[in-house]
Amino acid sequence: MTRAVAAAALLVAVLAVAAARPSGSGPTRLEHIFVIMLENHSDESVVGDVNAPFITRLARRYGHAARYYGVTHTSLPNYIALTSGSNWWVNDDAPSHRFPHRNLIDQLEAKHLSWVAYMESMPKTGYLGPYYPSHKVSVYVARHNPFILYPRIRKHRERRSHIKPYTFFAADMRKETVPNLVWISPNICHDMHGGVTVRYRKGDGSPCPSGYDNPADASLKRKADAFVKAAVRTIMRSPAWSEPSAIFILSDETTETGRASTGGYKDATGCCDSPYFAGKAVLSSGLVWNGGMYGGGSAVGVIVSNVGKRHFVSKRAFNHYSTLATIEKNWDLGYLAYAADRAQVPALDVFLTP
Repeated sequence: MTRAVAAAALLVAVLAVAAARPSGSGPTRLEHIFVIMLENHSDESVVGDVNAPFITRLARRYGHAARYYGVTHTSLPNYIALTSGSNWWVNDDAPSHRFPHRNLIDQLEAKHLSWVAYMESMPKTGYLGPYYPSHKVSVYVARHNPFILYPRIRKHRERRSHIKPYTFFAADMRKETVPNLVWISPNICHDMHGGVTVRYRKGDGSPCPSGYDNPADASLKRKADAFVKAAVRTIMRSPAWSEPSAIFILSDETTETGRASTGGYKDATGCCDSPYFAGKAVLSSGLVWNGGMYGGGSAVGVIVSNVGKRHFVSKRAFNHYSTLATIEKNWDLGYLAYAADRAQVPALDVFLTP
């Protein structure tokens, strides 16, 4: 391809994206939405941190939801909340949980929209195991793969074929057709969770001991930042980025610190229909929660779009139900469970409005 032809092709792509901008004040309808889910870190521990320069740069150049919250604790219920509109009264990470509820994939397929989920370090497409390679060395964990926990996906071979190892990602993004929804779960060493103390495989980030405000934590942030940088650059070089698109870079919940008074986490603040315990509740950590809000605490919320606002910060409260509502609203899917609560759960439209 000559430089002139390449330049002309780029101009056509830019004009196509510009033409998709609405004349009114509403958000642009997106053709592609990418979700990159990180782990166990508050917004303030990542955005602005010297160990996360790329994520920080994206937050400052594009959109930053400075009061974004996890729905609750622990990890698994946040993934389920984002994909079905509720944590369904689950507050633990047991991979044996099954959720026979209508979910985002059901909605997408009902509208003939395409989807794919990439799971780093998952050994094969549609893998059903709770972890890999072993319980002791869990680089991949099913609790970060919400799709496999819905029986209507888990028991359906064709639907499971949409859940792929991350090794397929780069090649798939070079294809002419990129799915409408793309979900990415980095492995334990690249999502800031940590907890693998031995080296498993070259390139997977192991070993990656967990930590809080120490050298181990700094290393986790650097590894996650590098992963996000590579993924975002791959997306931006793909055919999808010539169409209206957005990337949601999130963390599931706030930093795990071992603080007993908040269930082992930095805090249990929340918004937007986070769970509320009216009385005492025994948590999976063995701690007793004495009532009140049991939200997921401050979490990362960075919104990168080729049609939305630039250099924009919102201090309005959002959470994972907001992200689900945004996806549902974008494709007119209807709303699931708490994502339907317009009075309490705002969508992230402000970031996608030029």
